[in-house]
Amino acid sequence: MKVILQRVTDASVTVDNEVIGKIQDGYVALVGVTHEDTVEDVEYLVNKTIHLRVFEDENGKMNVSLQDTKGSVLSISQFTLYGDTRKGRRPNFMEAAKPDHAEKLYELYNERLREEGIHVETGKFGAEMDVALTNNGPVTMILESEAQRK
Repeated sequence: MKVILQRVTDASVTVDNEVIGKIQDGYVALVGVTHEDTVEDVEYLVNKTIHLRVFEDENGKMNVSLQDTKGSVLSISQFTLYGDTRKGRRPNFMEAAKPDHAEKLYELYNERLREEGIHVETGKFGAEMDVALTNNGPVTMILESEAQRK
C-alpha cells in the first residue's frame, strides 16, 4: 500500500462539478492499494499518517504531527500509484488491486483515521475527480507499507 501525503493549507475535491470534500490545514492523502495489501498495511500507514512530524513547531522546525496540529485529511483513492512505467509509453496497472479489494482497504484507512480523532473528507472511489490544493512548504512524503515487511 502507498500513501502520498501532501501538507496543505487548503484542498478540495470535485466530482461532476460539485465539491464533495474540502479541508483546511492538514494532508491530501493519495491512497493506492495493491493485491497483497492487508489490514496490517492499513494500520501501519494510519499510524505513520497521524504521527509523522512534518508540521512546523514554534521555531519553524518540522517537529509536529497531524494529531498534534488537529489537522484534517482529504483522502483520495489513487490506483495510478501502482502504474508501472518502466516499459513502453503506456503505464501498466497490473500491480493495482482490483476495485473490491482496493475500496475495502481505502475505506478502512479513512475509518481508522476517524477513529483516531482525525477529521477526514474523501473523494468518490472510482470516480473521475478534480483535486485542488495548496501544497504548503512544499512538503510531500511517500509512505509505503511494504517498508514494514523489510
